[in-house]
Amino acid sequence: MPDIIDPAISDYLLAHCTPADDVLRDLAAETRALFPDSAGMQISHDEGELLTLLVRLTGARTAVEVGVFTGYSAICIARGLAEGGRLIACDVSEEWTTVARGYWKRAGVDDRIDLRIAPAIETLRALPADPVVDFAFIDADKTGYRAYYQELVPRLRSGGLIVLDNVLQAGRIVKSGDPTPNVAAIREVNDLVVADERVESVMLPVRDGVTLIRKR
Repeated sequence: MPDIIDPAISDYLLAHCTPADDVLRDLAAETRALFPDSAGMQISHDEGELLTLLVRLTGARTAVEVGVFTGYSAICIARGLAEGGRLIACDVSEEWTTVARGYWKRAGVDDRIDLRIAPAIETLRALPADPVVDFAFIDADKTGYRAYYQELVPRLRSGGLIVLDNVLQAGRIVKSGDPTPNVAAIREVNDLVVADERVESVMLPVRDGVTLIRKR
């Protein structure tokens, strides 16, 4: 798998964005210690800062996160919400989200986060059909991306934003012979988004690739 970002560039990027506070640094360290085989699922700090800025720029009050892990990205999203805002956080793991809950409380955002332990597709389908979502971040099982996207777009207000993570699949997205289900699923959703007349989008080479999708 090719490196998407040169390590020296990565260090430079991290040195030139708003630094992580003690809560985020400690959470990242504990995640690596507790779940070394899964720690790569945690977003990098610069991507977390990007999420916070995007949430603030959209003025979001109602946000949805699909894929919580140990809660780093949820803190970043919750910190950007407008006053009185709420984040609906979807995950299936009590083990991972128990860590998240402790850090959400420490960060002072636990009152803004509504954690729902259930298959995310069920949580999304149970949301009101009206366009009430201002911001959504999808970073979960890649084979579920298409379904999550299709449930969220009708519920997204005009001008609202969806962020898809891992859309480059460590560069495998351009390897025509790659047969893995994750790559196939991401190719499908990438093609779906760019052809969807309900939205406008841009794919960016941020870490493993993010797509910003704005509803018209």
